[in-house]
Amino acid sequence: MLTAKQIQECVFWACEQEVSAPKPGNVNSFSGNHEMSVADFIKSAYAIAPIMAQADLSVGELILQSIRATRDVVRCNTNLGIVLLFAPLCKAMHQCRTFEQLPIALEKVLDNLTIDDAEKCYQAIRLAEAGGMGEVESHDINEQPTITLKQAMKAAEKRDTIARQYINNYDAIWCIGLPNLTKSINCGETVEWATTFAYLIMLSEIPDTLISRKKGLAVSEKVSTSAHSLIKKIKENNNLSDSKNEVITWDNELKKEKLNPGTTADLTAATLLVYKFQQTLS
Repeated sequence: MLTAKQIQECVFWACEQEVSAPKPGNVNSFSGNHEMSVADFIKSAYAIAPIMAQADLSVGELILQSIRATRDVVRCNTNLGIVLLFAPLCKAMHQCRTFEQLPIALEKVLDNLTIDDAEKCYQAIRLAEAGGMGEVESHDINEQPTITLKQAMKAAEKRDTIARQYINNYDAIWCIGLPNLTKSINCGETVEWATTFAYLIMLSEIPDTLISRKKGLAVSEKVSTSAHSLIKKIKENNNLSDSKNEVITWDNELKKEKLNPGTTADLTAATLLVYKFQQTLS
């Protein structure tokens, strides 16, 4: 079983590695943009890590307190999606003695979410001032919730891949993110390039819903197609880092077009957290 200090360290590591990796379209070690910098993400990681490690907080409290702490150190939305994905994982991790227990523990955490969790989550989303949320006919974040957080995520799953993870027990992490990250690292890639590869695989298979909400499904599907093409080029080289120029070129193109696969970046951060949990427990 991981200690609170170990969970805190895992959270910070995952956030740090995610923003350090040269993921096209996102703030990364090669370029900032989207009116944010790497430093903003690192400050946010320091802010949320000790909160995420607290075993006595509910998922809703983990989310709300983390966003409050983030807003104390930065004036932009650096990590709402990360916080939404990390909170159930960290809550579940406190209940596990082995890594193999995590999927079942996570499912129990998600099944036991409450209306209070939803209320606190709605507060956090409003406080984060996240862009691209849009308005919906029912269970809007500006209204008082009358359903549990999992039910609210069920209502949003078709338009938000993060919400969908609450319903399918983080399927994108277990089936796409973690296997590809682990395989790349085991093949000798650095964490930053293995992270980029896992990110590109997820982006190629799951159209980014932040882009979909802002620019439309056709645009997000086009970005996924481009990610698939880049993966083919990468596989032709011996190492991922040999494709550095292609990755940076596409990164610049996406940012010029103001296309930010932010949801995919959040899924990548959650993948890194799960990987670090596994490594720490082994």
